[in-house]
Amino acid sequence: MTEPTASEAESTDAEVVVVTGASAGVGRATARAFADRGAKIGLLARGEEGLEAGKADVEAAGGEAVTVPTDVADPEQVEAAAETVADAFGPIDVWVNNAMVSVFSPAAEMTDEEYRRVTEVTYLGYVYGTQAALDRMRPRDEGTIIQVGSALAYRGIPLQSAYCGAKHAIQGYTESVRTELIHDDCDVQLSMVQMPAMNTPQFEWTKSRLPREPQPVPPIYQPEVAARAIVWTVDHGRDELWVGWPTLKAILGNRLVPRRLDDYLARGGYDAQQTDEPVDPDREHNLYEPVAGDFGARGPFDERARDRSYQLWVTTNRRTLGLLAGFAAAIVGAILGSRATSADPG
Repeated sequence: MTEPTASEAESTDAEVVVVTGASAGVGRATARAFADRGAKIGLLARGEEGLEAGKADVEAAGGEAVTVPTDVADPEQVEAAAETVADAFGPIDVWVNNAMVSVFSPAAEMTDEEYRRVTEVTYLGYVYGTQAALDRMRPRDEGTIIQVGSALAYRGIPLQSAYCGAKHAIQGYTESVRTELIHDDCDVQLSMVQMPAMNTPQFEWTKSRLPREPQPVPPIYQPEVAARAIVWTVDHGRDELWVGWPTLKAILGNRLVPRRLDDYLARGGYDAQQTDEPVDPDREHNLYEPVAGDFGARGPFDERARDRSYQLWVTTNRRTLGLLAGFAAAIVGAILGSRATSADPG
């Protein structure tokens, strides 16, 4: 049992894709997944070393790439980046909003400037990217925009108030814009993919006030799982996709017993976000400037990270499961019918 792969994707004609936050983590893995099917990709991020390494990844996988150093908190830079990609490769088919920053900190210790910066990058960066994409997709009445979301778009956890707020805002913004697209009978697809905890380098460079090194809340998934989910969503036009059992449990649990989750997270949410290692006093962070170097797609939790999500396979293979269930029902029906016939003395 495997999840959908890029090679199984339906659209393979040199699509033009833009990925923000493409220098590392989920963005880096997503660019590589599109490159596997020959896409032409605009790589946007602040860190130039990571961007150049990402370009090498794309070209090695069979795609083409142009790097555009961009701080998505600046709408003029986002607009200029969209122009650069369109000039290089032609009309943009897919835009993936993924760039983010965060601060691990109790809310009581957060500064106004930290809230502003996280919001400008992690929320407004998505807004600016979506606007730039829509400006180019609406006139053609085609294209797909993907918002890389999180279970935290529905369920806030302690020590990440700015990030959780931004993810909630993206969810509301996306729903609002989607209704306008439907109202206008526009065929541009606007989707959100809600992720579980990922093994990405962000835990090495996110600003932190925690006493121990931060970690993703287990269970942890490799960023390639997220990339496959994003590519599948582009191909299938799903408005929203939940990735991993933890995401499903968090979203549904919050709908059913939100106050119980408050208590649960108040008791366990602090330790779950930290390793046993004391924090490095010289730890660098990327809140305002990128950390130098190339960090790749994966973070330091390879040994604990899962390469696949069975929940994602079930979600993305409903037709196959339906056929198997129908086949099984037919066999059972035939067996029961045969027994009934044998037991009938007449």
